[in-house]
Amino acid sequence: MISSITTLPPTAMERAYQKWFSPALNRDMEMLVFGSKGIPILFFPTRSAHFYDLENWRIIDALRERIAAGEIQVFCVDSIDQESFYSNNPPHERILRHLQYERYILHEVIPFIKGKNKAKQLTVAGCSLGGYHAVNIGLKHPTVFNKIVGMSARYDLTRPLVFFADLFDGYFDDNIYYNMPNHFVPGIRDQKLLQQLNEIDITLVVGREDSFLADNERLSSALNQIGVPHKLFVWEEEAHRPRYWREMVKLYF
Repeated sequence: MISSITTLPPTAMERAYQKWFSPALNRDMEMLVFGSKGIPILFFPTRSAHFYDLENWRIIDALRERIAAGEIQVFCVDSIDQESFYSNNPPHERILRHLQYERYILHEVIPFIKGKNKAKQLTVAGCSLGGYHAVNIGLKHPTVFNKIVGMSARYDLTRPLVFFADLFDGYFDDNIYYNMPNHFVPGIRDQKLLQQLNEIDITLVVGREDSFLADNERLSSALNQIGVPHKLFVWEEEAHRPRYWREMVKLYF
């Protein structure tokens, strides 16, 4: 594992770079960690973006005071979307690569977070496709997380929209079903799982003019149907840009 830590004055936040070879993905993976204590937040990047983009877009800067005060610690992971959903591989291989990424998160990233931060809470969050990643893994593994924040996200990657294709070209299998919240959530009947979901703080945020508004409304409706409390906030305009996400993280993290 390669790591480096930049320690700044007390009024600033600690920034650490991490890199290790991932057995789940058979490749090196990188990460940025901001802060040294507080509630840990696992933060996914947007579609095909990288672990440094949330910092470059000043989204981390919007959280600077809370990070510096030790209220939160933010773990910005990298994406492999170009190797999974947006690859040229056959559709069944795309979802299998995504599942490898999920194993990386569950069996490598989260143990790393637990080793750095002893807090009992763990928030998972993301913007755009990162919001999909956050909500999907959070709803599938409700005992791992206590808070989910999905911003400007699409929750059914099989449903073509204007400017957004079906990412599986019409192919569908159980792996896809169980990784599309708008498919699997309405079918949840297990009482133990429902109780676990009831204990999570779930927040969905989307713009009124966002292409993914209907997707968010469908997921909200599905959660209502199975009796899982959550919050859906609809912002004015499209609200699908870093300048909006900088404001959202202040309100919902």
